[in-house]
Amino acid sequence: MRQTEYGDEAVLNYSHGLAQQANSRSLTVYSVVKRTIDIVGSLAGLVLLSPLLAIIAILIKWEDPKGSVFFYQTRIGKDEKPFRMFKLRSMLTGAEDKLKDLLDKNEISGAMFKMKDDPRVTKVGKFIRKTSIDELPQLLNVLRGEMSLVGPRPPLTREVAEYTEYDKKRLSVTPGCTGLWQVSGRNHLSFKEMVELDITYIEKRCIWFDIKIILRTFKAIAGSKDAF
Repeated sequence: MRQTEYGDEAVLNYSHGLAQQANSRSLTVYSVVKRTIDIVGSLAGLVLLSPLLAIIAILIKWEDPKGSVFFYQTRIGKDEKPFRMFKLRSMLTGAEDKLKDLLDKNEISGAMFKMKDDPRVTKVGKFIRKTSIDELPQLLNVLRGEMSLVGPRPPLTREVAEYTEYDKKRLSVTPGCTGLWQVSGRNHLSFKEMVELDITYIEKRCIWFDIKIILRTFKAIAGSKDAF
């Protein structure tokens, strides 16, 4: 009887090992294909959208000549590594210095700041935020490998400082320009709900899931009712 038990245990261990190897190979293939899509997609996006970016850049400078067109911000990426994320500037110059006066008006719970009628946002900024055009320069981050087209949004350093170990699970993969959270309610969801959606994505991630999220992103941008 004992011999049989040991034999059964050996079979189970062997099966478990094969399953782990298969899963590892699957993730490796997924990573290679995902990176290829990221490179092709970001290059195509930058080329095709360059006329739009040029027009928006002119409008940003026209509204606030003293400010820069681009906004650079330190974000936390995979394995808690910081990187500089690119965006089109949607706020007044010196907006970060004014944040401390608005923290009590935060409209989302948890380690994140969101305010629908943020007084720091410019007129052009309201438009590019609503249409997510301000996020387009992040295609450069994708090309550099710091971000992916799909993945959890990269948080700020001050936000990560408030994370629990569970929250940090969302930092186990490369952050993305769009993700499951953005197409599932975006700013109307709580921080806790965002974390749960990001972890769900990490557990279910595959190429078809990524493509589905990208398609849903286009639909969300067309509606753009959840963006601010």
